[in-house]
Amino acid sequence: MINIDDIIAIDFHTHAEEPCTCDRDDGYYQFQEDFAKYFKNPAGHNMMPTVQDTASYYREKKIAAVIFPVDAERETGFKRYENEEVAAICAENSDILIPFASIDPAKGRMGAREARRLVREFGVKGFKFHPTMQGFYPNDRSAYVLYEAIAEEGAIALFHTGQTGVGAGAHGGMNMRLKYSNPMYLDDVAADFPDMPIVAAHPAFPWIEEQLSVATHKPNVYIDMSGWSPKYFQPIFIQYANSILKHKMLFGSDWPVITPDRWISDFEKIKIKDEVRPLILKENAAKLLGYMK
Repeated sequence: MINIDDIIAIDFHTHAEEPCTCDRDDGYYQFQEDFAKYFKNPAGHNMMPTVQDTASYYREKKIAAVIFPVDAERETGFKRYENEEVAAICAENSDILIPFASIDPAKGRMGAREARRLVREFGVKGFKFHPTMQGFYPNDRSAYVLYEAIAEEGAIALFHTGQTGVGAGAHGGMNMRLKYSNPMYLDDVAADFPDMPIVAAHPAFPWIEEQLSVATHKPNVYIDMSGWSPKYFQPIFIQYANSILKHKMLFGSDWPVITPDRWISDFEKIKIKDEVRPLILKENAAKLLGYMK
């Protein structure tokens, strides 16, 4: 169990990239090489740490981390990293890792049953969706059977929003469609599931104002600030973080493509009010996850 007093921050957005029990599919390393090139990561496909590597790194930094795989095997052809494996390693590192899972909404009732089992038997606290990678609109009614399970189990739904580095610069963008990740589609989900916490991941370029609007209007919508160095945050994004959304903004890095060290260092240099910084770095996430009242 995480001791909130022992950590300096909660990173709400880290990726489980490298499974321990299976080999990667053909083409996966090239996919990661292209991804690394977009983020200017010289490690290439070697940037992929195991979940245990991530736990060790974050423990040294005294930062707790929400971690998840992405179930996009239907669209990418790459088999998913099993949710149970990620959750089991998180359980072995429960002082620092917070398990989220990922299920393609196209799995329908089978996915809903999996979600309930993961919460009840593995302690999963939330579910990651990537509309562009998974090829669906978040407000598509076919996804609602899965949302119903998540909401009824008291878990969190985290959605990628905005442009993505996945497929960027690749031939045809790997056939991925940016349109699915417009945060305005989350407005329907938030209205239809008002008791399910929803996190809109990343500053949602080019729809940042839409994202801020939805988070302002819907009490159950939060924003994680991952995927960008804070030095690139738009002025309006900082303005809202300092004011009406100061209790709904969450620190996230997007590890391993962006390290928490880099993110926090750049965060210290932008004009965030002193009283808001601890809210973003730890307190908002701790309350959302149930570690603080």
